[in-house]
Order: sequence, then C-alpha cells, then structure tokens
Amino acid sequence: MFNHRNHARVAVVALALAAGAAAALLPTAAASAHGFSSTVYVDVTAPADGQVRTDLDLEYDLLVVSAAENENDPDLFTQGTDLFETGSEAVALTDHADSVLAYITERLTVTAAGEPCAPSPAGGFDVHDRDGVPYARVALDYACPAIAGDGHEVRSALFPDAEGYVADTKTIVTYDLDDRSGSAALDAEHPSFSTEQGAAERFGEFFLLGAEHLLTGLDHILFLLALIVGSRRLRDVVLAATTFTVAHSVTFLLAALGVVSVPSAVVEPVIALSIAVVAAWYLWGTWRRRPYVFTTFPAVRSGPLGMDRADWTRLAVVFCFGLVHGLGFAGALGIDEPWSWTLLWSLLVFNVGIEAVQLGIIALVFPALVVLRRKAPRAGLWVGLAIAAVVTVVGLIWFVQRLLGIG
Repeated sequence: MFNHRNHARVAVVALALAAGAAAALLPTAAASAHGFSSTVYVDVTAPADGQVRTDLDLEYDLLVVSAAENENDPDLFTQGTDLFETGSEAVALTDHADSVLAYITERLTVTAAGEPCAPSPAGGFDVHDRDGVPYARVALDYACPAIAGDGHEVRSALFPDAEGYVADTKTIVTYDLDDRSGSAALDAEHPSFSTEQGAAERFGEFFLLGAEHLLTGLDHILFLLALIVGSRRLRDVVLAATTFTVAHSVTFLLAALGVVSVPSAVVEPVIALSIAVVAAWYLWGTWRRRPYVFTTFPAVRSGPLGMDRADWTRLAVVFCFGLVHGLGFAGALGIDEPWSWTLLWSLLVFNVGIEAVQLGIIALVFPALVVLRRKAPRAGLWVGLAIAAVVTVVGLIWFVQRLLGIG
C-alpha cells in the first residue's frame, strides 16, 4: 500500500532529482532560456530611382565588440563599453564611425540584377531601447546601377557564429521595393533575400524560423512539458494545448502587428512564473490525491465536457499564461510595421512553425508517458513528479533572475 510516508519519500526524492537536474540545466540555459542569440532588423525601401535605403537596428554592445575586433579598433571597445547604458552610447559610434560602418557594409550587401550597389551613410547614429535592450540605429543609402533585370537582393552576414559572441543571428527584413512589400527572415542557412523570391520560399523561411524559435526557446518547451505531465488523458492534453495555442496566437498576431506592446521586462518574468505555476499545479494535485496516485482520474466527472471546476480553472490559467507567451513569440520577430496581407501571412506561417514543433513534442512525449503510467504506475509517478519538480525549480529560478535582471 502506498501510504503517506511512502508518498513523502517519493516527493523528497523527486525534489532532490529536481535540484540536481536544475543545477545541471541552468548553466547552459542562462536566464533568458533562448541562448545567446541576436536579432537584426532591416527596413528596405527605394526613396529614388537607382537608390535603396536600409534602416538598420543592431544590438549596441554586440556591434561595438564585433566592429572593434574585426576592424582592429580596440579604442572603440574601450569607449563603447564605458558609455554603455549612460545615454551617450551614440558618441562612441560617431567617434569610430569608420570602423562601425566598415563592419556593417562588409556584411550587409545589396545588389541590383546581380551587380553590387555602393553603400554610403545616410545620417548619424542613434541608440534607443528595444524590448529592454540598447539598439543602435543607422541608415545607409545604396547607389545601384541602372540595370533592368532580376530586382534587388539583400544579403546579411552580420554577427556570424564564427565570431563567437552569439549563435544563430536572425535578420528580419521588411521591404517595400520593386513594387513589392512584405517581410523575410535571414540566417546563416538562408543569408539572402530577393524581391524575385517566390511566396512559397519566403513563407518557408518563416515556418522554419517559428519552428527553430520553439526548439531553441527552452522556457516554452518546459511550459509544454508541464502541460503534458499534468495531463493524464488525451483529452486533457489536447484541451490544454489547444487553449495555449489559441491564447498565444491572439497576442502573437496583435503584438507582431503593433496593436499591443508590453515591455520584455514584464513579459519574460511572467513567462518564467508560468512555467513554475503550471508544473507546481501537477505537484499540488498529486499531493491532494495521494491515496489514489496510482489510479487514473475518476471515470465520471461533473460539469461540461466531463470536467470539474479544477479542470476548468487549470485551462483558465493556461489561457492567461498563453497570452503572455504570445508576446514572447512576437518578440522574436520585432515586426511592428503597418498591416498588410503579406505580413499577416508571414506571421501566420511563423505561428504554424511553432505549432508543428509543439505537436511533435506532444506526439513524442505524451504517448510514452501514458504507456509508462499504465505498465509501471510507480515508475510513471516518479518520472512525472521528477519532471514537474525540475520544471518548477527552473521556472522559479528564472523568475527571480529575470526580475533582478540577472543573466
């Protein structure tokens, strides 16, 4: 018989496993849980014939260290870091404009019908806050040869993995060029975009970007694991996942289209808290049911869809936290341009990429957990408690770190 003493023993062991797993997991995950990556934003227009204007937003500290290293300008690094978060960051960029512009123009190129366009600065530097991170804004004009043909191509190699400062830099391009408008996502595997590019290829890049964002976003994966572990029936996990999807889809589209805006200093701690709350919900429910922990939920349940008040409360919590996760997903794109059907389809495809990975994780993890619970209930209980405990501990640590701005 599984008495209170045995249950307490299981809880102690699970918490011990959680502490060990969290200790091993946190150093590699960092407080952001997305790894050390960066996003560059480029707005491309054609203000005059034969001219292409690019307005860039780049992380200030990353631009300083990369330009200083690659252009052999140690004074830029010294001055740039001294002025970091002082409100005078633009002074360092202006004083070392040759190094900064050389770094950018060597790695962001524009061609017209295959022929290179010549870059030149179109104004000074400006440093501003973007989702809680200092970003440097710079405009460049590219003079292009008057050649009729295959439109324009934008290629980015900014902040490559080889520099060793960040990994998997994304360049989000919004464009109104060659009588076409829309968005494109560039990375190391897809470094260029052409206005002659087909819709299928362009949308395919956003699908991959969405899939990669969920796979590399450890906080979102842990939240999903908390939902899976807390679901003992297929209906439970389907309803929880659907609720999460609907909620984050709403705020994702609204935020990415610029309708709503919430600072990352608020979004990121709440995401971390959501991980801990949903996982702890399962731990608390298991403790309350401790005389029956090796059984499934009762076959007959009151309320709509056969769910009781606790089930509906859980879905309400998941929905609320899903709204916040949608804001986090939107932050990966940083697109706030005016409404367009092309942009909307790009955002929807990005979201489909997220959902594809989410469904894949559920399809792999949930059936395995169900089989384990049926074949070896005691082992299934231990595994579920250990996973939930790990997720709870990690979520709480991230919550504190993000509140304090650590990591």
